[in-house]
Amino acid sequence: MRWVLIIAAILGAGSVVIGAGLRHLGTDIPMEAAQTALRYHQLHCAVLAALGFYSLDKPPSVTLTVPAALFICGILIFSGSLYAMAFFSMPVLGYLTPVGGFCLIMAWISLVFISIKKY
Repeated sequence: MRWVLIIAAILGAGSVVIGAGLRHLGTDIPMEAAQTALRYHQLHCAVLAALGFYSLDKPPSVTLTVPAALFICGILIFSGSLYAMAFFSMPVLGYLTPVGGFCLIMAWISLVFISIKKY
């Protein structure tokens, strides 16, 4: 499941670019929303990378694909909607933020089931 690690690396690199942009773009950006998005983005990229490394020597399986897909969707929807609100003044996308948060919660819960199933 090399694709998980590839996507984690791409999303992780994107988080660094966005973080640098926040630092250098100026003060007219709503920083609270942007920093929340960045914090969740980076944290969950690290978890996704760990899941990617864990799955490298394993055959593709639903057990590992589900949490990976949920983490990816959660990062894109949760952080993406907050970024859109902060950078592009699109407050209507704030309605998507809880959907992304739900994906992240379900990704974490799916890791519990992986742990239970493994033992």
